[in-house]
Amino acid sequence: MAEKIAVYPGTFDPMTLGHFDLIRRAASLYSKLVVAVAATSKKSGALFDCEDRMAMIREDVAKAGLKNVKVEKLDTLLVDFCRTRKARVVIRGVRVYSDFEYEFQMALTNRKMAPEIETLFMMPSEQLAYVSSSTVREIAGYGGDLTTMVTPAVLKHLKKR
Repeated sequence: MAEKIAVYPGTFDPMTLGHFDLIRRAASLYSKLVVAVAATSKKSGALFDCEDRMAMIREDVAKAGLKNVKVEKLDTLLVDFCRTRKARVVIRGVRVYSDFEYEFQMALTNRKMAPEIETLFMMPSEQLAYVSSSTVREIAGYGGDLTTMVTPAVLKHLKKR
């Protein structure tokens, strides 16, 4: 049977518990999950460079024993990244309706460029649906408690900042 490979792309600046929830759940659905970390972030107030974001994700993935999860830099079109890794599925997280509008547009664009690649929308666990990276960045800027929003590796890196 062919290996089923999925890609979960994002900036992950920083990775939240909601992101990690989707990583764990997607890893249980596919034989291999590639977490594709955007090389650059166009979002204002970026906290971490790509290498730091990848290192934090790798640390938490290793601690969780997710042996079928790889973390790689995304520095090309997503559909090209998927093709070179023989991935047929893109995982996208959707927390609220406004997320869906954006993600739906991206999914249709990707389908136009690569009809062989499907997009799977996943919702985080309900207790994590309110958490976003931008909220985490704002709370971190004021030194607030983030223990219920981010992974241990992210918390450690945030405290260093």
